[in-house]
Amino acid sequence: MSKGGFSRRDLGTGAAALGAAALAGRASAQSGPGISAAGQPAPGSRSEFYTSFNDQLARVRADLQPDIRRFYEAQDWRPVWTSEQRRALGEIANLAPRHGLSPQDHFDFVGLASDPSRAEMRTTEAVFAYARVLSEGRVRPESVESLWEMQRNRADIATGLGTALAANRLVDWMESLAPTDIGYTNLSAGYVRYRQLAERGGWPAFRAGARIDVGGTDSRIPALRARLLAEGDITREQDAVLAGTGTLYAPSLEAGVRSFQTRHGLLADGIIGQATQNALTASAEDRARQIALNLERRRWLRRELSPERIEVNTAAAIMVYWRDNRPVHSNRVVVGTPRNQTPSLEKPFASVVANPPWYVPASIARNEILPRGPAYLASQNMYIAPGGNVVQRAGPNAALGLVKFELRDSHAIFLHDTPSKAAFNNAYRHRSHGCVRVQDAVEFARLLLSPDPAQLGTFDSAIDSRRTQRVETGREISVRLLYWTAFVDGQGRVAFREDVYSRDQRLAEALGINLSLPRVIDDGRADPRDVGP
Repeated sequence: MSKGGFSRRDLGTGAAALGAAALAGRASAQSGPGISAAGQPAPGSRSEFYTSFNDQLARVRADLQPDIRRFYEAQDWRPVWTSEQRRALGEIANLAPRHGLSPQDHFDFVGLASDPSRAEMRTTEAVFAYARVLSEGRVRPESVESLWEMQRNRADIATGLGTALAANRLVDWMESLAPTDIGYTNLSAGYVRYRQLAERGGWPAFRAGARIDVGGTDSRIPALRARLLAEGDITREQDAVLAGTGTLYAPSLEAGVRSFQTRHGLLADGIIGQATQNALTASAEDRARQIALNLERRRWLRRELSPERIEVNTAAAIMVYWRDNRPVHSNRVVVGTPRNQTPSLEKPFASVVANPPWYVPASIARNEILPRGPAYLASQNMYIAPGGNVVQRAGPNAALGLVKFELRDSHAIFLHDTPSKAAFNNAYRHRSHGCVRVQDAVEFARLLLSPDPAQLGTFDSAIDSRRTQRVETGREISVRLLYWTAFVDGQGRVAFREDVYSRDQRLAEALGINLSLPRVIDDGRADPRDVGP
């Protein structure tokens, strides 16, 4: 990929079609052992390709060689790429931008056409490599995140390709390798839209400066209107009416600003302050690239999902509970700071703990609690247990609040209640030591336990009596901690979050994409007394 990311050349659909046509033409004209004059593999003739197979395979990417060998063994060592199949590859290349990918990164049709002796194997290598990208992503997530424990997607490309070629359904098969869930397909459509915006020049640059209030005038208002129109926060009809207001921040423009603020996870107060102006400085090009990065992240993940699951987007600090593959509940969460990041994990849990004590991690105890002395420990209902560990007794003011959702083998990361309720009202909710604090956690626990009235009654009784008690859910529920800085919201709009954990930047560097996103603005509302996990 070019260091400039995805440019006009990168869409390249015309070039892909022309290159594939040229390659198909070469295939039609080629003759010799194993290939008929019509470009079809000659039945029973495989001598030349078979004889040179090992030498050609040795020049293929090492990680693809075993699967390619298995593929050709199933094909009885015969060439497979007919002119018709090569034309289908041109169609596949033309669809690459839907996935935030550049056709030229994966299919060198001109190069293939210029070297007929290696065209068969090089075509197969390109197909396997591209299929791997669609099914599993371009980079290993562990190489760009310090802790990533999710279920990776895996695909049997050798078998799938053979079946697709036999059924003449190459394009359908290739497209099926990418995620097909609504989250990916909607974001894919969003990428195409933002890519087209960038190709047309994007929107006027917005210069950060003084705060703008409703009723005030500012020379940047026309650029603001153009931005809101481009992203769909105001309609063309509304913009036509607002054009007569010039540089006035008219009350009728405020709804569009609030829409923009909501899509970017900002306080939707209509005031164009520092955080809103910061988000407005992003270009259409960089937002398109940011969407492409998030499409890559989604390709890493296993396609089959548990019908009942909890998904936490740590970039947005929001949580969604799915039941029967439908979102039935959502609320805000507080997640780890940039220094104490909430990792990308996928773990099950099957019980909640009412009135949980907090066994303080040694690092928090050593750095933030013990230096404050015995009086502080007593004021926080803490004590030093045998062995030197600090423990906080259960209670409504304890750091874990009234309920804890324990995850299995989760590196001491879990979901829990909190007495620090005010943090949920903040736009910037990256405040914890890595665990996930859940808004209205007791009611959420009751929702999870509601299928079993007896267990729900046990939980309610424990909460009322203030006793510590573990209550089984009666089933395992999957929890996925994800990092998505671009996604499609419930209104079908592309929503963005700033790169709090710098993971977009690291992924962009791994992919060779230049990225310049707005800096993250901390609203400064941290509570220095909050030492919870």
